[in-house]
Amino acid sequence: MTYTPKSSPPPPGPGLPVLPAVPAQAAPPARPPENTPAPEAPPAAPRRTAFAEGLDQLRAAATTEPGRLRIIGALLALLVIAFGAVTAWQMTDRAAAADDVLTRSQPLSSDAADIYRSLADANTAASSGFLAGGQESAATRDRYERDIRTAAEKLVNAAANAEPGSPSTATIAELNRLLPEYKGLVERARTYNRQGFPVGGAYLRYANEKMQKEMLPAAEDLYTKENQRLSADYASATPYPWAAIALGVVALAALAWAQHRNYQRTNRVLNHGLVTATVTATVVLLWLVVGHTIARAGLDDSYDHGVRSLNVLHDARIASLKARGNENLTLVARGAETKKIGEQTYDAYDYDFGRDIKALAARLAAAEKLADDTSGERPVTAAVGNMTEWKKRHTAAREQDENGNYQQALDRVIGSKDATGECFDSVDENLRTALAHEETEFKRAAGDGRDALTGMPAGAAVLAVLGAAGSVLGIGRRLSEYR
Repeated sequence: MTYTPKSSPPPPGPGLPVLPAVPAQAAPPARPPENTPAPEAPPAAPRRTAFAEGLDQLRAAATTEPGRLRIIGALLALLVIAFGAVTAWQMTDRAAAADDVLTRSQPLSSDAADIYRSLADANTAASSGFLAGGQESAATRDRYERDIRTAAEKLVNAAANAEPGSPSTATIAELNRLLPEYKGLVERARTYNRQGFPVGGAYLRYANEKMQKEMLPAAEDLYTKENQRLSADYASATPYPWAAIALGVVALAALAWAQHRNYQRTNRVLNHGLVTATVTATVVLLWLVVGHTIARAGLDDSYDHGVRSLNVLHDARIASLKARGNENLTLVARGAETKKIGEQTYDAYDYDFGRDIKALAARLAAAEKLADDTSGERPVTAAVGNMTEWKKRHTAAREQDENGNYQQALDRVIGSKDATGECFDSVDENLRTALAHEETEFKRAAGDGRDALTGMPAGAAVLAVLGAAGSVLGIGRRLSEYR
């Protein structure tokens, strides 16, 4: 028997097709057991932020010349607009501060000084009227009433312009409370004095104590606060706007670079839009620097030759009023008030008079140095001569009083001829003239400084918009060549 193997099929004969082999069918997968969790899907890629996508788009745009031009145009417009906006902002603040110096803080400082002067002069007039007794003149009485009215009016004006809740408001309220109390004490002193009662002198000394220890310190505090406010306004108006200047330089540098780049690529010298933007930025920068320099010079001049002189003259006038009040009270008290300095005892009011006269002499010497023209120097020099004569007459009056000649001493103080009152009135009048002159000088210089800033914020904003438009149009003209 012949064995035939089955593993090798016979080769196909001619004309018979070759059939493909059929793969063996795979066994079906085994079913997973029930309650088996499904496999987790792979985590999704984190979504990119809009900023990152924008950077990609910007990077892609920068690879082409039109894209680079768009970026350059946007940056130029942004720089010019930022320059104009910062200029308008900084110069608005400085213009407002300069206007406050001229129309608000300095007038309020002068009002505060007038409040002090009016109160001190009212106290002086009250003591002069008391010394005259039944022979009190109508002029002395009118002067006292006028000073009280002036102080009340200035307090109303100061209250209307003070910031609500500020320390100045509290001081003004305190003075408004004390003023009628003081006036009531003076009226009682005058009434008892006319009736010949010695208690009138006690009431006048009590009124003077209220004035010297409560009202005048409060008025001086108000004057100090208003001067601080004036200094703050100067500090806000005069600093150079460095941020705006720096932005202007950067904007001009960027515009110059863009035009140079344009020339290198096109061999064209001028691009009308970029030239327009450069011109407007240059105008704003020059206006900013020159205008602010002129304004700063005017404000500095108003401070050096106006405010400083006004402050010294106000202090001199206050010192003269204090001296006159203490001179009168020396005769009113008749030695009832004393002050011990070391081993010596002095009349309290006469000692204070000497201190006030020394302060007056120092203030007048400072005012003479600050006076920068003949019109300002002449009244101060005259006041110095009046003060010198005042000291001589006061010494003579004190000699009479110390020798027991009270009436002769009184005549030398409040008499109608060769009295110290004439010297005091001359000092006060000359100081008033000097103050009026320095007030005019201040207003002129401060007005020039403020006017130099007029229109700058609005002009800078308008020119910046024109410059930004010129930048965009200039770059847009280059872009049109690629279409």
